Amino acid sequence: MSVMPMREVVRLAARGDGVLQDGTHVRGAVPGDTVGLDGALIAGPHHIVPLCRHFAQCGGCQLQHADDTVLRDFVHDRVLNTASGQGLEPREVLDTHLSPPRSRRRATLHFQRVKSRPVIGFKQAQSHQLVDLMECPVLVPELVDMITPLRSFLGRFAGKGAVDVALTQCDQGVDLALGNFPLEGLAATEGALEFAQANGLARLSIDQGYGPETVWEPEPATITLSGVPVPMPPGAFLQATEMAERCMIDDAVAWIGESAIVADLFAGLGTFTYALAVTGAQGRKVLAVEADRAAFLACKSASPRSGGQVHSLHRDLFRNPLQPTELNRFDAILLDPPRAGARAQIAEIAQSTVERVIYVSCNPSSWARDAAVLVEAGFVLSRLRPVGQFRWSTHVELVSLFERSGSAP
Repeated sequence: MSVMPMREVVRLAARGDGVLQDGTHVRGAVPGDTVGLDGALIAGPHHIVPLCRHFAQCGGCQLQHADDTVLRDFVHDRVLNTASGQGLEPREVLDTHLSPPRSRRRATLHFQRVKSRPVIGFKQAQSHQLVDLMECPVLVPELVDMITPLRSFLGRFAGKGAVDVALTQCDQGVDLALGNFPLEGLAATEGALEFAQANGLARLSIDQGYGPETVWEPEPATITLSGVPVPMPPGAFLQATEMAERCMIDDAVAWIGESAIVADLFAGLGTFTYALAVTGAQGRKVLAVEADRAAFLACKSASPRSGGQVHSLHRDLFRNPLQPTELNRFDAILLDPPRAGARAQIAEIAQSTVERVIYVSCNPSSWARDAAVLVEAGFVLSRLRPVGQFRWSTHVELVSLFERSGSAP
């Protein structure tokens, strides 16, 4: 009796498929699994039972069937392979950060009626169809607890169209923002206020087509950043998990060293700004530069609570990047741009005399493109940490340190 030969899965592809030695992709496989010539999959030592009943249908997670060893290797390899593709060789690669389950503090769900039945959840993979969430092991429990009452509330008052549901955990509780949700009539308005009060919302904002309007906020919503409470505008960006945020902040503070004058570019609310100002060298001054007006004003208003060492600048760094003559005033630069990267600003940094650059990125591809420009200008990629804060997804991030070749140890 002949034995059917088996082929082993050796790695994960960028979108989460298992890959055999010959390059064949196998959906639902992880490294260590084996596949027969008939396509039968035999689970290996790293293939685990997914925690969530919605896995494989819900588009929120792609890798719940992989254990932590595979997840860490996936995040590490995605970052390092992208770096290698641009000829980047880090002097030191730090341990990969992997955020734990039930730690994500922000999410955007969707609501719609499906055959008159109210449905709320994430979209299915590569589809506009919704998965009606009954659980979610990714989100913090406070957000999960809002799903059932939201389904009931929106089922009563939402119209026929789809509603965007943004949930964020802030200092005061859950911040809820509803988009494409017209409040029609007194009953709907009173229902919204009753829902907010009954569920202890920190804030309820509703966009009826003219931008978000706050309809419930018992006290000003804030987010504490390195001990500084910062006003949180509706829809403001936060790092997905506090654990990943703390990991990247600790790296930034350590790598910035004794730099006395620092610029934080694409600063947002001040995630890194206040860490550098509060925990850094005595008397350090930090310039926070941000294009979004609401985030800029929030960051600026919190400055007195940090001892006045933070100075804010409202400026679009895509259209109007800081020039070398401006950059030369700083001992170090930190930047955390959107997924598109910071091509224009990096070109100016490359021509400046700045000695140290900390680059935080949510897109290894745009980061590698920008990093190659810095290296060409004489910087060395001294340290690199892969970051997996979107647990069980294929989204990968990183934090990195670049130093002028003459100053790097």
